[in-house]
Amino acid sequence: MRDEFLPLTRPPIDEEDIAAVTAVLRSGWITTGAKTRQLEEQVCELNGAKDCAAVSSGSAGMHLVLEALDIGDGDEVVTPSMTWVSTPNLVLLEGAKPVFADVDRHTLMVTRETLEPCLTERTRLVVPVHFAGAALDLAPIRALCNERGITMVEDSAHAIGSEYRGEAIGRHGTSVFSLQAIKNVTTAEGGLICSDDVAFLERVRRLRFHGLAASAYDRKVQGRAPQAEVQEPGFKYNLPDIAAALGLGQLARLDSLIERRRQIAAYYTRRLEEIEELSPLGTPSWPFKHSWHLFVVRLDIESAGRSRDAFMEGLKARNIGTGIHFRAVHQQKYYRETLSLPQGSLPNTEWNSERIMSLPLSAQMGEADVDDVVDAIKQELRR
Repeated sequence: MRDEFLPLTRPPIDEEDIAAVTAVLRSGWITTGAKTRQLEEQVCELNGAKDCAAVSSGSAGMHLVLEALDIGDGDEVVTPSMTWVSTPNLVLLEGAKPVFADVDRHTLMVTRETLEPCLTERTRLVVPVHFAGAALDLAPIRALCNERGITMVEDSAHAIGSEYRGEAIGRHGTSVFSLQAIKNVTTAEGGLICSDDVAFLERVRRLRFHGLAASAYDRKVQGRAPQAEVQEPGFKYNLPDIAAALGLGQLARLDSLIERRRQIAAYYTRRLEEIEELSPLGTPSWPFKHSWHLFVVRLDIESAGRSRDAFMEGLKARNIGTGIHFRAVHQQKYYRETLSLPQGSLPNTEWNSERIMSLPLSAQMGEADVDDVVDAIKQELRR
């Protein structure tokens, strides 16, 4: 057994990142300013987006999107149940209704075929989710939304550095990214909204800082009026320069970080061929570039003779950390009691929700770490 615990991931922070944050602390300007704008500009250089707004979290980004689209009472938002709870929670808090679409059994992503039955005359928004670093098959979903006159916003929390048919995620349409601690690029907490709709993003920027016409940095550095006026009620979702400085260096190294994660994932795939009780996710059939945010497998709970949760506890006792991405939202307490979807409503989502677990994956890992994970899995299966 390993002497030290192997966590699900480690943030890819190096000494230059630490020095960059220290420099901001010494600069006299630590809130939203030049570093945050630099991060926004470099993201646009990375993915070709027309513009980008940095925010305090991916969830804050999705909240601002819902607000800027005026989602509210009577509206329906279609999204998978195989996602983090943030989006459905925010939809409910806006007074709208989340409608859950099933996913493909092996990619864990929605398709045109799973989305189409969920659309009604009340559908205002579709939020498909790129999963684990793999890209959705966007073309059929975009076509469906265009045919129905429905807005689509991509949940790209897992997809910074991912590509679909040769184009970076975030280049077209509107995407919400996460920079949370376990993501491939992290600002500890943070998020990004990329969009080719400049007017929409202008409203997002206003809403992220109290609904003011200008931020504190605008007023100090760009010579704006000392006190900007509120254009509409807004929030406090701006990303400070301390956080932005942390992410800038990682963003510059993103290609090499993803390549290292790809190498680790490839070694996992070879080693896991030895274990019949585990199956990795399927590879999508369309052209895409995987950013390998997560390495997700499904446990054959019948052959293993125990639940996925019990199996994860066994690995934890062997100093191997794992995660669940995700427990189906519609099967969690609040949603069970309020939506009352019958068992079997989303068969592929429910089947995976009982079996999926994420294995440790980070750019700092080596093949010896993967060997430790595989050995622990084998030992736990024999137990």
